[in-house]
Amino acid sequence: MEAYFVDWLNLLARWVHFITGVAWIGSSFYFVWLDNHLEAPALPADDEKGVGGELWSVHGGGFYHAQKYRVAPQVIPDTLHWFKWEAYSTWLSGMFLLVVVYWYGAEVYLIDPAVAELSPLLAVGLAAAFIAGGWIIYDLLCKSRLSSNEKVFAGVLLALVSLLAWGLCQLFGGRGAYIHFGVVLGTIMVANVFFVIIPGQRRMVDAAGRGETPDPWDGIRAKQRSVHNTYFTLPVLFVMTSNHFAVTYNHEYNWAILIAIALAGALIRIYFVARHKGRASLLPVVMAAVILVGVAVMIAPRPGGQSGAAVTFDDVRAVVQNRCMPCHSETPTHPAFTAAPAGVALDTDAQIVAEALRIHQQTVLNRSMPIGNLTGISEEERDVIGRWFESGGGL
Repeated sequence: MEAYFVDWLNLLARWVHFITGVAWIGSSFYFVWLDNHLEAPALPADDEKGVGGELWSVHGGGFYHAQKYRVAPQVIPDTLHWFKWEAYSTWLSGMFLLVVVYWYGAEVYLIDPAVAELSPLLAVGLAAAFIAGGWIIYDLLCKSRLSSNEKVFAGVLLALVSLLAWGLCQLFGGRGAYIHFGVVLGTIMVANVFFVIIPGQRRMVDAAGRGETPDPWDGIRAKQRSVHNTYFTLPVLFVMTSNHFAVTYNHEYNWAILIAIALAGALIRIYFVARHKGRASLLPVVMAAVILVGVAVMIAPRPGGQSGAAVTFDDVRAVVQNRCMPCHSETPTHPAFTAAPAGVALDTDAQIVAEALRIHQQTVLNRSMPIGNLTGISEEERDVIGRWFESGGGL
């Protein structure tokens, strides 16, 4: 019953995380778009009262007129909408999901003995240290003189993020390393909202309410962190879906693949932000495409069959029974699973033959199964499956 209960926690937390994430990213993307489409106010009276830009739009059968003040209006309206709970809810649900899946199930989803021999307690402690340390280092970097030079800052940040990807992949299994890379970036994003953007906005509102001129640096700092957040978004979204693509996180150079795809996502976002302002160079998109094609070519399976003596189906059945069926069965014996993952049961010979392609892909090509190598499959046993599949994958 414990595993069944955890499955339901996983389902509900993942659903909430997805919903709140859509709300946060949607509002974030909208305001970046809005900010980059503002035009000078058409009426001199608007300019005189502090309006720095405005935009007319039509949606859902209605017309909307948005205005942005250079600092703040002379009178703060009674109803002022804040955009913060989308970010907080996304992070809280994501951390709950991380604890339920990757920390509670560290031996399954986080630790890979082939990468590093870690106890669950040590692995979780290291993961938490990466999350907290990522924010601390980033925040100090933003407060340093480096932040005044955007290109230098971007270069340093890229180097540190690359080091983060490499370090995580040296400690954890690929799947766990990837998700923690996303958690570090996501934590930076929500911490920007909680520690910088919202407090700065509160000070601006309070000053305006007292009839004082708000400190423009609060707006400048908030804008800087918001820009960083928008460039982190696509890399984080990739990581959120990466557990479906073992071909990336289980590769020998998974850290380089993670860096490359994250960089491609940031470049794509750079193009769209620039495109909001008008005509934009396609160079970032071309660079992202080249990176993605390069990754696809690099990790593509190489042609050439398995060599060695022919194997019998009895050999394959023995491997499947010992290494796959503890999880992939109508009645799994591994305590972490109450049902066969992805609905794939391998109890009968017919089921094994029907899943020959999937078995070969997951155990030989992607090497994603057994997950975390829980059942201790050997290279020789992977070779047995490979030679069986290359010979036709039949009985």
